[in-house]
Amino acid sequence: MQYTKLGRTGLAVSRLCLGTMNFGWQLGEADSHAVLDRALADGINFVDTADMYGARDYEGTSETYIGTWFAKTGRRDEVVLATKVYQPMGDGPNDRGLSARRIVAACEASLRRLGTDRIDLYQMHHIDRGTPWDEIWQAMDLLVAQGKVVYVGSSNFAGWHLVAAQAAADRRRSLGLVSEQLKYSLLSREVELEVVPAAQALGIGLLPWSPLAQGLLSGALRKHRDGAAGRTTTHAAARVREHREVLAAYERLCDDLGRHPAAVALAWLLSRPGVTAPIVGPRAPEQLDLAVEALTTTLGDDAEARLNELFPPVGRGGPGPEAWAW
Repeated sequence: MQYTKLGRTGLAVSRLCLGTMNFGWQLGEADSHAVLDRALADGINFVDTADMYGARDYEGTSETYIGTWFAKTGRRDEVVLATKVYQPMGDGPNDRGLSARRIVAACEASLRRLGTDRIDLYQMHHIDRGTPWDEIWQAMDLLVAQGKVVYVGSSNFAGWHLVAAQAAADRRRSLGLVSEQLKYSLLSREVELEVVPAAQALGIGLLPWSPLAQGLLSGALRKHRDGAAGRTTTHAAARVREHREVLAAYERLCDDLGRHPAAVALAWLLSRPGVTAPIVGPRAPEQLDLAVEALTTTLGDDAEARLNELFPPVGRGGPGPEAWAW
C-alpha cells in the first residue's frame, strides 16, 4: 500500500479509501465485516461512510456495522474514520441540513452508532445554501474543541463554495476544510474546470467518489460478454448503451496495456493533480484486488494521450478560464 498526506495536513492516509455505501444496502453485517478485514489486510487505513448510508428508516446501518466491527476487532485506532452530515436522518424539519444544532446532534448520533469517541474526518455531505458559514464553523469548531472531530471536509461543493468556506474558517482562525469529496472519473471531468484548481490552491485533498462511473469503467462490456453483467448492465443499461462505442475502445486499450479496466481508471485518477485517494466501494472482499492493482499500474504518455482522446476534458482541458476562453 502507498500512503500520502490528507490535503495540507500531517495525517497519513492510504491512497485508496474504502467506501462503505454498500454496507446495509447491499451487504449484511458479516459481509461488511469481511470487506473491512480485507481492506486493512491490504493496508487500506482510510474508511469513509455517512450517517445516511445503508439507512432503513434513518437507522444509519453502515455506521452501525463499522461500529460493531470496531467492537469485535478492537482496531479503531488503525483506521482514519470519515463520515458525513447533511442528508435527512429523520422526518423533522431540523433532521437535515447544516444548522449548528443539526451538526452537533448528528455528530453525537454518528459517534454512538460508530462506537467511538471521535470522528477523524467529519464531512459536509452537500452545500447548505440556507445556513451561514459562521454558524457552520461555530458548530464544527465546538466539536473539534471537544475532541469529537479532528478534521473537517466537504463533499459535492462547487469551487467557489470551497473558497467561501475556507475564507470563513480563516476569519475564525480555524484550520477549515482539508478535503473535498467530488464526483470525478474519466467519464466525469467537469470538476477539472474549477473545483480541482480551487482545492489545489487551498491545500484541500481530493477524494473522488464513483471513480469507476458506477461500474461503466470496470469492464462493463466484458462482463456482459462473459455473462456476469451484474448491476452495471442491468441497472445502468441506458448509460452502457450511451457510451458503448467509447467503452469498447477503452476496454481494447486496457487489453493492449494488459491491465483490468478498473485498475486503469483508478490509476488515471491516482495520477491526477491534487488527488489524495479515490473512494472504492466493493461488494465483495476480492473486488479490492483490482483497486490495489491500480497502485502498480503506470500509464505512459501514449496511454494518457489515448485516454484523453477517448474521454476528452471539458473545453480545451485544464482549469478555467483557459479551458473556455483565450
